Amino acid sequence: MRGRRGDGERGENAALRYLESLGYTLVERNFQTRCGEIDLILRDGGALVFCEVKLRRSISFGEPAEAVTATKQAKLRIAAEEYLAEREPDYEEVRFDVVGILRRGGGDEIVHITDAF
Repeated sequence: MRGRRGDGERGENAALRYLESLGYTLVERNFQTRCGEIDLILRDGGALVFCEVKLRRSISFGEPAEAVTATKQAKLRIAAEEYLAEREPDYEEVRFDVVGILRRGGGDEIVHITDAF
């Protein structure tokens, strides 16, 4: 696994392990739409959580979570609407979380923003 896709998958795996340790359960990974992809879709109690994962190796271009711009948020909302229409899941609420991972030599620094937007 090399390049951006490999890094993305490693970041998603790290985020998933972290979120599962908090009690989240995975519903689906890498849901593809015309607007892009939703990295992780999970359940947190009655909430259906659409999670964007950002991995960075340095903060030269800002913190990982800062990469989830207003444009990216709008695309994620559209993708989530498509998911809800297509899959018709049961849920009490819908939420968007962001997991930022800063990968350093000594390990990963994970920042989880609940209800990010």
